[in-house]
Parts: sequence; structure tokens; C-alpha cells
Amino acid sequence: MLARLKALVLLTECVGDELWSVSLCREKGIPEAWIEELADCYESGYRSDRERIYYHRQPVNQYHGVRDVDLACKLAEFLGVDTTQATSLVLGKTAVVRALRDAVDEL
Repeated sequence: MLARLKALVLLTECVGDELWSVSLCREKGIPEAWIEELADCYESGYRSDRERIYYHRQPVNQYHGVRDVDLACKLAEFLGVDTTQATSLVLGKTAVVRALRDAVDEL
């Protein structure tokens, strides 16, 4: 079971545009059920550098992991935030994470 304080710490580590490896999620104590639900295989895009996935500073075609924006949503829900309402007026993944953090702070 995830403790509230641990969830708050994990939420502060989310930035919105990163992929966390499954092993990192396990190291950080994210519940296995969440990892299974959120983990997926993501593919790099090649139209711009922003779409590429990097692993150890090298571009990769695919990466299996958890998007930290999805993890932030799950953590915020766990902490009692209505994530749909908290993120309804924001655009972009980093803005979503900021809005979720703000909503948690207001609880």
C-alpha cells in the first residue's frame, strides 16, 4: 500500500514529459497494479527532437515504461483530487502535472 507522504514525494518527481522505466517505478515503491495498468511500449517520433525518446542520452526507437503524466494523474487521484476538473483548463503534459500539484496543495 502506498503511503500519503510517499505519494506526495512521487508527485513532486513527475514533470509531465518523461518516461519512467518499470524497474524505476518498482524501486520508487509504485504499486505493482499501477505499473501493470500504466506501463506501455512507446515509440519515438522523428519529426522533431521533442518527439524522440532518449535512453542514456541516446535516441531509441521504442521504450517500455510509464509516462510520468499518467503516474501524476494516478497519484493525484490517490490523494483525493478530481483530476478531470483539476486539468480541464490546461494544455500540455507539463501543465497537467503543475495543475495536479496545485490541486493537491489546495486540499
